[in-house]
Amino acid sequence: MKLRPRHLWPVCTGLAGLALAGWVVLALARADPDTTNGCRNAFGVLGLLALGSGLHTYGWRAFGGDLRESVFIAGAQIRANKLRSMLTALGVIIGIVAVTLMGTAILGIDAGVDRSLAGFGDDVLYVTKWPWHDVKDWWTYRNRRSIMITYARPMNEWIAAHPEGPLKVAVPTADEGASIVRGDFRVDNIYLLGTSADYVRMARSDMKEGRFFSELEAQSARNVVVIGYDVADALFPNGSPIGETLRIGGHNFEVVGVAARQGSFLGLFSWDSMAVMPLPVFRRYFMWNDAGEIRVQVDVTRMDEAREELRGLMRRVRQLDPAQKDDFDLNGQSTIREQLDPIKNGIALGGLFITGLSLFVGAIGIMNITYVSVKERTREIGTRKALGARRRTILLQFLIEAVSICFIGGLCGLVVTGGLTSAVARVAPDFPLVFSPFLVLVGLGVSVAVGVASGFAPAWQASKLDPVVALRYE
Repeated sequence: MKLRPRHLWPVCTGLAGLALAGWVVLALARADPDTTNGCRNAFGVLGLLALGSGLHTYGWRAFGGDLRESVFIAGAQIRANKLRSMLTALGVIIGIVAVTLMGTAILGIDAGVDRSLAGFGDDVLYVTKWPWHDVKDWWTYRNRRSIMITYARPMNEWIAAHPEGPLKVAVPTADEGASIVRGDFRVDNIYLLGTSADYVRMARSDMKEGRFFSELEAQSARNVVVIGYDVADALFPNGSPIGETLRIGGHNFEVVGVAARQGSFLGLFSWDSMAVMPLPVFRRYFMWNDAGEIRVQVDVTRMDEAREELRGLMRRVRQLDPAQKDDFDLNGQSTIREQLDPIKNGIALGGLFITGLSLFVGAIGIMNITYVSVKERTREIGTRKALGARRRTILLQFLIEAVSICFIGGLCGLVVTGGLTSAVARVAPDFPLVFSPFLVLVGLGVSVAVGVASGFAPAWQASKLDPVVALRYE
């Protein structure tokens, strides 16, 4: 077929769309959200332009008529060959189930990590002796001075003197592993935290029952404690813990609050298995010195400025000379994300590649059956072309048949995925699974794309058949 100028526009936009799709893949590999969003939007616009110009070249009215006829013929063929169509769609069903389950797991991992990292707070910086990542010069960090909880007082005085700054409040904390006992009930390896009443301002957990301890209780060093959901469930399986007494480290504590269930994932931080008490009480029973860490709540919209201001404030508190290096580290939620993101991206790419192989097998099955259908209906094709059917009509007919089988397979696959997701959610409610409308659209889009890719070559062959040769075919 001779290429006419009116055909150049859809060809060019299609090629541009393919080039831009490669750019999107590279942007995703670099995990650059801004570039990825821009590429995706531009790719969508070019795709719509290519589709619109192609339909204009085909002819809107002609396309509508051919499409209706092709859908009718495809439905008749599927009904006439139910078993073959079902077996053919089975490969697509398996592929869509694999891809959407992997997508569900990937989104679930993201949700689980976000839920666990929420406990660290996206607006909190942690002043610590050690960085939250692997270090090479271990002795350099080992020989650093400890972070003293007494630093919080001069830091809060400075913050109060600069209310317009990005720093909001400094909270001293110290922690210890402990066992908690109530009668015959006992829980071990509980994360015991001593802190001030200001900690509630940065805590990422609501109260299920009771309240957080007050400033008066902290200053008077009362033996009160706030426990996590799992701790309360283990020690008080049949009643409310509020007002009850626990033994921690051989000392009695009154429960004043229970944190709401937060959940945990991949062993990350969770309120559920911890207990919080006033820092003066913690120092009295569990501390040998004043070493701990300082948590500073900052204005999240001015994070970079907050880091620099906190660094300068810490150097002033530590009385470091300008020539001396920092002997502390500022960590935060982003520090953990930077370490987890490459792992998540690797799991996602590897999983999608493996599950994509099942879709490839399904596409081969669709292509094979479409070739068989073309062979079986060669005389029909010759008759239709002898009666005036154009090449594009024949091409569209077989393409619609392949897409219809894939689309039906995609719908069945999504139903199976939804059922499996619900079953897993009931059996393992703590494992995060996210079956979103986005995955439904992706599944249907992938089904259509597989149908077009696998059915195009047989449809093209059918459209090129010579009507005279086709009518003589036995």
